[in-house]
Amino acid sequence: MTHNYKKLIFLSLFPLLLLQSCFVADQPFRGIPPGPWRGILTLVPDPVSPNPKGQPLPEKVNLTFEEVSSGQLPFNFEVKYKNEDEFYLEILNGDEVIEITDIKYGVDRKTAKDTVWINFPIFDSYIKGIYEGNLIQGYWVVNNRENYQIPFTARFGQDHRFTTLKKAPKMDISGTWETTFTDESGTPEAAVGEFVQNGNEVTGTFLTETGDYRFLEGTIQDNKLYLSCFDGAHAFLFEAKIREDSTMIGSFLSGNHYKAIWEAKYSPNASLRDPTELTFIKEGYDKLTFSFPNTEGKIVSLSDEVYQGKPTIVQILGTWCPNCRDETKFLVNYLKEHPDLDLQIISLAFERHKDKEKALSALQRYKSGMNIPYEILLAGESDKTEAAKSLPMLNHILSYPTMIFIDKNGNVRKIHTGFSGPATSKYEAFIKEFEQTIDQLSSEDPKKII
Repeated sequence: MTHNYKKLIFLSLFPLLLLQSCFVADQPFRGIPPGPWRGILTLVPDPVSPNPKGQPLPEKVNLTFEEVSSGQLPFNFEVKYKNEDEFYLEILNGDEVIEITDIKYGVDRKTAKDTVWINFPIFDSYIKGIYEGNLIQGYWVVNNRENYQIPFTARFGQDHRFTTLKKAPKMDISGTWETTFTDESGTPEAAVGEFVQNGNEVTGTFLTETGDYRFLEGTIQDNKLYLSCFDGAHAFLFEAKIREDSTMIGSFLSGNHYKAIWEAKYSPNASLRDPTELTFIKEGYDKLTFSFPNTEGKIVSLSDEVYQGKPTIVQILGTWCPNCRDETKFLVNYLKEHPDLDLQIISLAFERHKDKEKALSALQRYKSGMNIPYEILLAGESDKTEAAKSLPMLNHILSYPTMIFIDKNGNVRKIHTGFSGPATSKYEAFIKEFEQTIDQLSSEDPKKII
Protein backbone atom coordinates (compact mmCIF):
# COMPACT_ATOMS: atom_id res chain seq x y z
CA MET A 1 0.00 0.00 0.00
CA THR A 2 1.53 3.32 -1.02
CA HIS A 3 2.09 6.19 1.39
CA ASN A 4 -0.31 8.42 -0.57
CA TYR A 5 -3.04 5.74 -0.47
CA LYS A 6 -2.65 5.38 3.32
CA LYS A 7 -2.87 9.14 3.66
CA LEU A 8 -6.03 9.22 1.55
CA ILE A 9 -7.71 6.56 3.75
CA PHE A 10 -6.72 8.44 6.91
CA LEU A 11 -8.11 11.71 5.58
CA SER A 12 -11.39 10.05 4.61
CA LEU A 13 -11.78 8.48 8.06
CA PHE A 14 -10.57 11.49 10.05
CA PRO A 15 -14.01 13.26 10.32
CA LEU A 16 -15.58 10.04 11.61
CA LEU A 17 -12.78 9.48 14.13
CA LEU A 18 -13.05 13.09 15.26
CA LEU A 19 -16.82 12.80 15.68
CA GLN A 20 -16.46 9.62 17.73
CA SER A 21 -13.75 11.11 19.93
CA CYS A 22 -15.83 14.23 20.60
CA PHE A 23 -18.89 12.13 21.46
CA VAL A 24 -17.00 10.03 23.99
CA ALA A 25 -14.81 12.68 25.53
CA ASP A 26 -17.33 15.27 26.64
CA GLN A 27 -20.93 14.89 27.86
CA PRO A 28 -22.69 18.22 27.08
CA PHE A 29 -25.12 17.93 30.00
CA ARG A 30 -25.07 17.21 33.72
CA GLY A 31 -28.28 15.37 34.47
CA ILE A 32 -30.72 13.10 32.70
CA PRO A 33 -30.24 12.84 28.92
CA PRO A 34 -31.95 15.35 26.63
CA GLY A 35 -34.48 14.04 24.17
CA PRO A 36 -37.67 11.96 24.19
CA TRP A 37 -38.84 10.02 27.24
CA ARG A 38 -41.82 7.75 27.81
CA GLY A 39 -43.34 7.91 31.28
CA ILE A 40 -45.59 5.28 32.87
CA LEU A 41 -47.91 5.67 35.88
CA THR A 42 -49.04 2.30 37.23
CA LEU A 43 -52.63 3.03 38.26
CA VAL A 44 -53.59 -0.58 38.89
CA PRO A 45 -50.75 -2.46 40.61
CA ASP A 46 -52.56 -5.79 40.17
CA PRO A 47 -53.96 -6.00 36.63
CA VAL A 48 -55.97 -9.09 37.59
CA SER A 49 -58.22 -6.90 39.75
CA PRO A 50 -60.09 -4.54 37.38
CA ASN A 51 -60.73 -1.99 40.10
CA PRO A 52 -58.35 -0.20 42.52
CA LYS A 53 -60.92 -0.69 45.28
CA GLY A 54 -61.33 -4.36 44.49
CA GLN A 55 -64.94 -4.05 43.31
CA PRO A 56 -65.67 -6.01 40.12
CA LEU A 57 -67.08 -4.14 37.18
CA PRO A 58 -70.49 -5.05 35.78
CA GLU A 59 -70.33 -8.18 33.63
CA LYS A 60 -71.05 -6.23 30.45
CA VAL A 61 -67.80 -4.33 30.93
CA ASN A 62 -65.62 -7.39 31.25
CA LEU A 63 -62.87 -5.69 29.28
CA THR A 64 -59.34 -6.93 28.78
CA PHE A 65 -56.53 -4.75 27.44
CA GLU A 66 -53.68 -7.17 27.85
CA GLU A 67 -52.00 -6.14 24.61
CA VAL A 68 -51.27 -2.55 25.60
CA SER A 69 -52.28 -1.11 28.97
CA SER A 70 -52.87 -3.46 31.93
CA GLY A 71 -53.70 -0.45 34.08
CA GLN A 72 -50.63 1.53 33.07
CA LEU A 73 -51.01 5.14 31.95
CA PRO A 74 -48.34 6.23 29.43
CA PHE A 75 -47.38 9.80 28.62
CA ASN A 76 -44.58 11.47 26.70
CA PHE A 77 -42.16 14.18 27.64
CA GLU A 78 -38.96 15.72 26.33
CA VAL A 79 -35.94 16.86 28.30
CA LYS A 80 -34.35 20.08 27.05
CA TYR A 81 -31.28 21.96 28.30
CA LYS A 82 -30.84 25.70 28.65
CA ASN A 83 -27.14 25.14 29.37
CA GLU A 84 -25.05 22.20 30.59
CA ASP A 85 -26.48 22.51 34.11
CA GLU A 86 -30.10 23.66 33.66
CA PHE A 87 -32.75 21.51 32.05
CA TYR A 88 -36.53 21.51 31.85
CA LEU A 89 -39.33 19.18 30.73
CA GLU A 90 -42.04 19.53 28.12
CA ILE A 91 -44.96 17.18 28.84
CA LEU A 92 -46.83 16.36 25.64
CA ASN A 93 -50.57 15.66 25.48
CA GLY A 94 -51.89 15.96 21.94
CA ASP A 95 -51.59 19.62 20.93
CA GLU A 96 -50.73 20.67 24.48
CA VAL A 97 -47.14 21.31 25.59
CA ILE A 98 -46.64 21.88 29.34
CA GLU A 99 -43.27 23.34 30.31
CA ILE A 100 -41.99 22.21 33.73
CA THR A 101 -39.02 24.17 35.07
CA ASP A 102 -39.10 23.43 38.81
CA ILE A 103 -36.69 20.47 38.68
CA LYS A 104 -33.86 19.35 40.94
CA TYR A 105 -31.22 16.77 40.16
CA GLY A 106 -28.53 15.32 42.38
CA VAL A 107 -27.50 12.58 44.75
CA ASP A 108 -30.11 11.71 47.37
CA ARG A 109 -28.38 11.42 50.75
CA LYS A 110 -30.71 8.64 51.85
CA THR A 111 -30.06 6.38 48.86
CA ALA A 112 -26.70 7.74 47.64
CA LYS A 113 -28.12 7.51 44.10
CA ASP A 114 -28.73 10.04 41.33
CA THR A 115 -32.25 11.36 41.86
CA VAL A 116 -34.55 13.73 40.02
CA TRP A 117 -37.37 15.76 41.61
CA ILE A 118 -39.97 17.08 39.14
CA ASN A 119 -42.24 19.56 40.93
CA PHE A 120 -45.72 20.76 39.95
CA PRO A 121 -46.07 23.51 42.60
CA ILE A 122 -49.35 24.93 41.31
CA PHE A 123 -50.97 21.51 41.74
CA ASP A 124 -49.07 20.64 44.94
CA SER A 125 -47.65 17.42 43.50
CA TYR A 126 -44.26 16.08 42.41
CA ILE A 127 -42.42 13.15 40.86
CA LYS A 128 -39.35 11.78 42.61
CA GLY A 129 -37.31 9.05 40.98
CA ILE A 130 -33.88 7.42 40.94
CA TYR A 131 -32.06 7.80 37.62
CA GLU A 132 -29.86 4.93 36.48
CA GLY A 133 -29.01 3.63 33.03
CA ASN A 134 -31.47 5.81 31.08
CA LEU A 135 -34.26 4.70 33.42
CA ILE A 136 -36.09 6.69 36.11
CA GLN A 137 -38.02 4.80 38.79
CA GLY A 138 -39.99 6.41 41.59
CA TYR A 139 -43.42 7.81 42.46
CA TRP A 140 -45.84 10.58 41.59
CA VAL A 141 -46.98 12.09 44.90
CA VAL A 142 -50.01 14.33 45.42
CA ASN A 143 -49.70 16.29 48.67
CA ASN A 144 -53.33 17.39 48.95
CA ARG A 145 -54.52 13.77 49.02
CA GLU A 146 -53.79 11.60 52.03
CA ASN A 147 -51.00 9.03 51.47
CA TYR A 148 -51.40 9.36 47.70
CA GLN A 149 -48.58 8.08 45.54
CA ILE A 150 -48.50 6.18 42.26
CA PRO A 151 -45.51 4.19 40.92
CA PHE A 152 -43.70 5.98 38.10
CA THR A 153 -41.12 4.82 35.58
CA ALA A 154 -39.67 6.55 32.52
CA ARG A 155 -37.37 5.31 29.76
CA PHE A 156 -35.14 7.47 27.63
CA GLY A 157 -35.32 7.31 23.83
CA GLN A 158 -38.92 6.13 23.53
CA ASP A 159 -41.44 8.41 21.83
CA HIS A 160 -44.44 6.11 21.34
CA ARG A 161 -47.35 6.47 23.75
CA PHE A 162 -49.26 3.18 24.17
CA THR A 163 -47.71 0.86 21.61
CA THR A 164 -45.67 0.57 18.45
CA LEU A 165 -48.28 -1.77 16.99
CA LYS A 166 -50.06 -0.69 13.81
CA LYS A 167 -53.16 -2.88 13.71
CA ALA A 168 -55.67 -1.72 11.12
CA PRO A 169 -58.45 0.23 12.92
CA LYS A 170 -61.91 -1.29 12.77
CA MET A 171 -63.34 2.17 12.03
CA ASP A 172 -62.55 5.87 11.96
CA ILE A 173 -63.97 7.37 15.16
CA SER A 174 -63.42 11.00 14.16
CA GLY A 175 -66.38 13.15 15.14
CA THR A 176 -68.79 13.66 18.02
CA TRP A 177 -70.02 10.91 20.32
CA GLU A 178 -72.93 10.95 22.76
CA THR A 179 -71.40 9.51 25.93
CA THR A 180 -72.51 8.41 29.39
CA PHE A 181 -70.14 7.83 32.32
CA THR A 182 -71.31 5.69 35.23
CA ASP A 183 -69.24 5.54 38.42
CA GLU A 184 -69.27 2.91 41.13
CA SER A 185 -72.26 4.50 42.83
CA GLY A 186 -74.28 3.89 39.69
CA THR A 187 -74.79 7.61 39.02
CA PRO A 188 -74.78 8.41 35.28
CA GLU A 189 -73.17 11.57 33.89
CA ALA A 190 -73.78 12.89 30.40
CA ALA A 191 -70.77 13.75 28.27
CA VAL A 192 -69.78 14.43 24.68
CA GLY A 193 -66.71 12.80 23.16
CA GLU A 194 -64.79 14.69 20.47
CA PHE A 195 -62.17 12.70 18.56
CA VAL A 196 -59.81 13.19 15.62
CA GLN A 197 -58.25 10.07 14.14
CA ASN A 198 -55.29 9.90 11.78
CA GLY A 199 -54.49 6.28 11.00
CA ASN A 200 -53.79 4.64 14.35
CA GLU A 201 -53.34 7.97 16.15
CA VAL A 202 -56.24 9.53 18.07
CA THR A 203 -56.57 12.83 19.90
CA GLY A 204 -59.60 14.43 21.53
CA THR A 205 -61.42 15.01 24.78
CA PHE A 206 -64.69 14.53 26.64
CA LEU A 207 -66.92 17.49 27.52
CA THR A 208 -69.13 17.28 30.61
CA GLU A 209 -71.36 19.83 32.30
CA THR A 210 -68.66 20.42 34.91
CA GLY A 211 -65.70 20.75 32.55
CA ASP A 212 -63.64 18.79 30.06
CA TYR A 213 -60.99 16.08 30.28
CA ARG A 214 -58.42 18.30 28.61
CA PHE A 215 -56.00 17.10 25.91
CA LEU A 216 -56.20 13.34 25.42
CA GLU A 217 -53.87 11.40 23.14
CA GLY A 218 -53.64 7.76 22.24
CA THR A 219 -54.18 5.04 19.69
CA ILE A 220 -56.76 2.79 18.12
CA GLN A 221 -55.71 -0.81 17.49
CA ASP A 222 -58.22 -2.98 15.62
CA ASN A 223 -61.34 -2.62 17.80
CA LYS A 224 -59.66 -1.14 20.88
CA LEU A 225 -59.20 2.50 21.83
CA TYR A 226 -56.66 3.86 24.33
CA LEU A 227 -56.37 7.49 25.47
CA SER A 228 -54.38 9.14 28.25
CA CYS A 229 -53.46 12.48 29.75
CA PHE A 230 -51.05 13.53 32.50
CA ASP A 231 -50.54 17.17 33.43
CA GLY A 232 -49.21 17.08 37.00
CA ALA A 233 -52.69 17.33 38.51
CA HIS A 234 -54.75 14.56 36.94
CA ALA A 235 -53.84 11.20 35.47
CA PHE A 236 -56.55 10.05 33.04
CA LEU A 237 -56.65 6.64 31.37
CA PHE A 238 -59.46 5.71 28.97
CA GLU A 239 -59.83 2.30 27.36
CA ALA A 240 -62.66 1.03 25.18
CA LYS A 241 -63.82 -1.64 22.77
CA ILE A 242 -65.69 -0.93 19.57
CA ARG A 243 -68.72 -3.19 19.37
CA GLU A 244 -70.13 -4.84 16.28
CA ASP A 245 -72.80 -2.11 16.07
CA SER A 246 -70.04 0.59 16.06
CA THR A 247 -70.82 1.82 19.57
CA MET A 248 -68.09 1.91 22.21
CA ILE A 249 -67.91 0.69 25.78
CA GLY A 250 -64.95 1.15 28.08
CA SER A 251 -63.41 2.03 31.41
CA PHE A 252 -62.03 5.27 32.83
CA LEU A 253 -59.43 5.61 35.56
CA SER A 254 -58.56 8.89 37.25
CA GLY A 255 -55.38 8.17 39.18
CA ASN A 256 -55.85 5.20 41.49
CA HIS A 257 -58.83 6.67 43.35
CA TYR A 258 -61.68 6.82 40.82
CA LYS A 259 -63.12 4.47 38.25
CA ALA A 260 -66.10 4.60 35.91
CA ILE A 261 -67.42 2.86 32.85
CA TRP A 262 -68.43 4.76 29.74
CA GLU A 263 -70.56 4.03 26.71
CA ALA A 264 -70.69 6.07 23.54
CA LYS A 265 -72.48 6.17 20.20
CA TYR A 266 -71.66 8.35 17.23
CA SER A 267 -73.92 11.40 17.18
CA PRO A 268 -73.07 14.54 15.16
CA ASN A 269 -75.63 16.55 17.14
CA ALA A 270 -74.63 15.41 20.64
CA SER A 271 -74.84 18.27 23.15
CA LEU A 272 -75.05 19.12 26.85
CA ARG A 273 -77.32 21.43 28.80
CA ASP A 274 -76.76 25.20 28.62
CA PRO A 275 -73.98 26.02 31.16
CA THR A 276 -75.75 29.28 32.10
CA GLU A 277 -78.88 27.44 33.31
CA LEU A 278 -77.35 25.01 35.82
CA THR A 279 -76.49 27.26 38.77
CA PHE A 280 -78.64 30.16 40.01
CA ILE A 281 -79.50 32.40 42.97
CA LYS A 282 -82.18 30.84 45.17
CA GLU A 283 -85.46 32.55 45.96
CA GLY A 284 -85.20 34.76 49.02
CA TYR A 285 -81.76 36.07 48.03
CA ASP A 286 -81.14 39.04 45.77
CA LYS A 287 -77.35 39.41 45.91
CA LEU A 288 -74.16 37.45 46.41
CA THR A 289 -72.44 38.14 49.73
CA PHE A 290 -69.33 36.66 51.36
CA SER A 291 -66.27 37.43 53.48
CA PHE A 292 -63.21 35.16 53.35
CA PRO A 293 -59.44 35.48 54.03
CA ASN A 294 -57.06 36.24 51.17
CA THR A 295 -53.60 34.73 50.70
CA GLU A 296 -52.24 37.03 53.44
CA GLY A 297 -55.00 36.12 55.88
CA LYS A 298 -56.82 39.45 55.50
CA ILE A 299 -60.63 39.26 55.35
CA VAL A 300 -61.97 40.43 51.98
CA SER A 301 -65.64 40.99 51.20
CA LEU A 302 -67.61 41.56 48.02
CA SER A 303 -69.01 44.63 49.79
CA ASP A 304 -65.53 46.23 49.97
CA GLU A 305 -65.26 49.60 48.27
CA VAL A 306 -62.99 48.33 45.47
CA TYR A 307 -65.87 46.26 44.06
CA GLN A 308 -68.60 48.89 44.38
CA GLY A 309 -70.05 50.34 41.16
CA LYS A 310 -67.90 48.07 38.97
CA PRO A 311 -68.66 44.96 36.92
CA THR A 312 -67.23 41.99 38.78
CA ILE A 313 -66.56 38.32 38.11
CA VAL A 314 -66.58 35.93 41.06
CA GLN A 315 -64.74 32.75 40.12
CA ILE A 316 -65.32 29.56 42.11
CA LEU A 317 -62.30 27.26 41.80
CA GLY A 318 -59.85 24.84 43.39
CA THR A 319 -56.09 25.12 42.92
CA TRP A 320 -56.04 21.33 42.36
CA CYS A 321 -58.38 21.58 39.34
CA PRO A 322 -56.87 21.66 35.79
CA ASN A 323 -60.06 23.14 34.25
CA CYS A 324 -59.85 25.91 36.84
CA ARG A 325 -56.27 26.53 35.80
CA ASP A 326 -57.35 26.82 32.16
CA GLU A 327 -60.07 29.29 33.12
CA THR A 328 -57.73 31.27 35.37
CA LYS A 329 -55.16 31.47 32.60
CA PHE A 330 -57.86 32.82 30.29
CA LEU A 331 -58.96 35.45 32.83
CA VAL A 332 -55.40 36.59 33.58
CA ASN A 333 -54.66 36.94 29.86
CA TYR A 334 -57.94 38.78 29.27
CA LEU A 335 -57.07 41.39 31.90
CA LYS A 336 -53.59 41.74 30.44
CA GLU A 337 -55.03 42.32 26.96
CA HIS A 338 -57.59 44.85 28.27
CA PRO A 339 -55.63 47.04 30.72
CA ASP A 340 -58.10 49.92 30.48
CA LEU A 341 -61.14 47.81 31.30
CA ASP A 342 -62.64 48.62 34.71
CA LEU A 343 -63.40 44.98 35.50
CA GLN A 344 -62.87 43.38 38.90
CA ILE A 345 -62.24 39.67 39.46
CA ILE A 346 -62.21 37.84 42.76
CA SER A 347 -61.62 34.09 43.16
CA LEU A 348 -63.08 31.86 45.85
CA ALA A 349 -60.95 28.75 46.35
CA PHE A 350 -62.25 25.51 47.84
CA GLU A 351 -59.26 23.40 48.79
CA ARG A 352 -58.45 19.78 49.56
CA HIS A 353 -56.17 20.73 52.44
CA LYS A 354 -58.16 20.74 55.66
CA ASP A 355 -55.35 22.54 57.47
CA LYS A 356 -55.85 26.28 56.95
CA GLU A 357 -52.15 27.13 56.75
CA LYS A 358 -51.50 24.45 54.13
CA ALA A 359 -54.50 25.64 52.15
CA LEU A 360 -53.31 29.26 52.26
CA SER A 361 -49.84 28.14 51.16
CA ALA A 362 -51.42 26.39 48.18
CA LEU A 363 -53.24 29.62 47.27
CA GLN A 364 -50.03 31.62 47.55
CA ARG A 365 -48.21 29.23 45.19
CA TYR A 366 -51.13 29.31 42.78
CA LYS A 367 -51.36 33.11 42.75
CA SER A 368 -47.61 33.54 42.33
CA GLY A 369 -47.17 30.76 39.78
CA MET A 370 -49.96 32.04 37.54
CA ASN A 371 -49.24 35.76 38.05
CA ILE A 372 -52.79 36.43 39.24
CA PRO A 373 -53.29 40.20 39.74
CA TYR A 374 -56.55 39.91 41.71
CA GLU A 375 -57.60 38.52 45.08
CA ILE A 376 -57.93 34.79 45.65
CA LEU A 377 -59.73 33.89 48.87
CA LEU A 378 -59.89 30.69 50.90
CA ALA A 379 -63.62 29.92 50.94
CA GLY A 380 -63.65 26.39 52.34
CA GLU A 381 -63.04 22.72 51.58
CA SER A 382 -63.43 21.15 48.15
CA ASP A 383 -66.34 18.85 49.06
CA LYS A 384 -69.22 20.32 47.04
CA THR A 385 -71.84 19.77 49.76
CA GLU A 386 -69.70 21.55 52.32
CA ALA A 387 -68.67 24.22 49.82
CA ALA A 388 -72.31 25.05 49.12
CA LYS A 389 -72.73 26.02 52.79
CA SER A 390 -70.23 28.86 52.24
CA LEU A 391 -72.48 30.35 49.56
CA PRO A 392 -76.04 29.55 50.74
CA MET A 393 -77.60 31.87 48.19
CA LEU A 394 -76.67 29.45 45.36
CA ASN A 395 -78.82 26.41 44.56
CA HIS A 396 -75.61 24.33 44.64
CA ILE A 397 -71.98 24.27 43.67
CA LEU A 398 -72.06 21.87 40.76
CA SER A 399 -68.66 22.51 39.25
CA TYR A 400 -65.16 23.76 39.76
CA PRO A 401 -64.85 26.16 38.04
CA THR A 402 -67.97 28.35 38.03
CA MET A 403 -68.10 32.03 37.06
CA ILE A 404 -70.62 34.49 38.50
CA PHE A 405 -71.08 37.75 36.55
CA ILE A 406 -72.17 40.77 38.61
CA ASP A 407 -73.15 44.15 37.19
CA LYS A 408 -72.30 47.65 38.46
CA ASN A 409 -75.28 47.60 40.81
CA GLY A 410 -74.22 44.37 42.48
CA ASN A 411 -76.85 42.24 40.74
CA VAL A 412 -76.00 38.73 39.53
CA ARG A 413 -76.65 38.77 35.79
CA LYS A 414 -75.29 35.37 34.73
CA ILE A 415 -73.70 32.24 36.20
CA HIS A 416 -71.59 30.06 33.94
CA THR A 417 -71.06 26.51 35.24
CA GLY A 418 -67.99 24.53 34.19
CA PHE A 419 -65.44 25.45 31.54
CA SER A 420 -64.93 24.14 28.02
CA GLY A 421 -61.24 24.81 27.58
CA PRO A 422 -58.81 24.96 24.64
CA ALA A 423 -58.98 21.18 24.13
CA THR A 424 -62.64 21.45 23.07
CA SER A 425 -64.56 22.66 20.03
CA LYS A 426 -66.59 24.96 22.33
CA TYR A 427 -63.68 27.15 23.43
CA GLU A 428 -63.92 29.77 20.68
CA ALA A 429 -67.67 30.12 21.22
CA PHE A 430 -67.03 30.58 24.96
CA ILE A 431 -64.56 33.40 24.28
CA LYS A 432 -67.06 35.20 22.04
CA GLU A 433 -69.86 34.86 24.60
CA PHE A 434 -67.58 35.98 27.43
CA GLU A 435 -66.55 39.15 25.58
CA GLN A 436 -70.20 39.97 24.82
CA THR A 437 -71.10 39.51 28.48
CA ILE A 438 -68.32 41.82 29.64
CA ASP A 439 -69.39 44.46 27.10
CA GLN A 440 -72.95 44.28 28.40
CA LEU A 441 -71.87 44.45 32.04
CA SER A 442 -69.75 47.50 31.26
CA SER A 443 -72.50 49.27 29.35
CA GLU A 444 -74.67 52.05 30.73
CA ASP A 445 -77.65 49.67 30.82
CA PRO A 446 -76.36 46.30 32.16
CA LYS A 447 -79.94 44.95 32.25
CA LYS A 448 -79.62 44.25 28.55
CA ILE A 449 -77.66 41.11 29.43
CA ILE A 450 -80.85 39.24 30.28
